[in-house]
This record gives sequence, structure tokens and C-alpha cells, in this order.
Amino acid sequence: MSAQKNPNADVAELSYEQARDELIKVVAELEQGAVTLEASLALWERGEALATQCENWLTGARKRLDDAIETKKAK
Repeated sequence: MSAQKNPNADVAELSYEQARDELIKVVAELEQGAVTLEASLALWERGEALATQCENWLTGARKRLDDAIETKKAK
């Protein structure tokens, strides 16, 4: 059995805005309920990966802001 490539590996390369916009589309498609169970699961997994990417971007941004505030206080 060969190892399958992670279909969501590209998510790590997306900007916050790209990941957010795609996540919105994934949610809308899931809410419509017009796809098969297998497609729904793939969309769900994609949505989870996109949400994690967005969270990583926001966490990084928050850390940079906190660091900048601390630097300003130290001066």
C-alpha cells in the first residue's frame, strides 16, 4: 500500500486572507448539504486545516503585537 499525499498540505502556504476566504467557501458548501458524504468529509478536513492556518496567522500576529508593546514599554 502506497502512502497517500496529504490533500491539504498546500494550506500551510496560504496567506491569512486566502485561508479565510477559502474557509468561508467550504463552510457555505457544507451548509448547502448538496455533496456526498465522502465529499463532505473531505471538505470538513479541508475546513479544519484552513481554520488551523487562520489561527496560526492570528496567533503570530498577536505575538508580534505583544512584542512591539513590550518593546515600547521598555524604552
